[in-house]
Amino acid sequence: MVAAALVALLGIWFAGKGQPGPVDGRIGQELYGLRSPWRDVAHALDWLGEPVGSTLLVGAVVAALLVLRQRRAALVVVGGVALAVGTATLLKHVVGRTIHGPQNLSYPSGHTAFLTALALAVAMAATRRRQGLGLALALTAGALMGWAQVTLGAHYPSDVFAGWCTALAAVPAVAWLVDRTLPRTAGQPDSRTAGQPDSRTAGQPDSRTAGQPSG
Repeated sequence: MVAAALVALLGIWFAGKGQPGPVDGRIGQELYGLRSPWRDVAHALDWLGEPVGSTLLVGAVVAALLVLRQRRAALVVVGGVALAVGTATLLKHVVGRTIHGPQNLSYPSGHTAFLTALALAVAMAATRRRQGLGLALALTAGALMGWAQVTLGAHYPSDVFAGWCTALAAVPAVAWLVDRTLPRTAGQPDSRTAGQPDSRTAGQPDSRTAGQPSG
């Protein structure tokens, strides 16, 4: 809820604008225009968020999870990434913030939302209930992609932060939905009835011992 609220508030603040904010300017001037080899690294990270790179990356992750029989995690990855990127794309048109010209919508960063959502979904499956570790992995992935986007001049730092928050709001929502719609594992006892006798047989003698003396 906090992440979603931050995205909404920043979106209202930057709506229709085409220039950096005070914090954007300070951070951007330190990163924008870095030369090789750092610029090459930024381009490589940026490619992971492009259609071909992102499709290959998500496909590889989902395939690995299915091989490991992590069907729930695979669903969270696909759904979380789709919701995060779809939300970021929609917000760009709603907010209308631009960079380097009126045709370049920038808020929030879809690349950052994508990699953060992917990292968070995988981390939630790998770390189970260790939410702090999962959040740290998502922060790291978002920071790397965000650094690349600011270095290449594709986004303002606040766009990157909003993309990160978009993923933090989207992935847990998808995980919650998957947990409530995924069928119970076959053969797994219901925790509400585990250990309780079957009402159909309770009180009936065992047919193997009925009529035999107690000895």
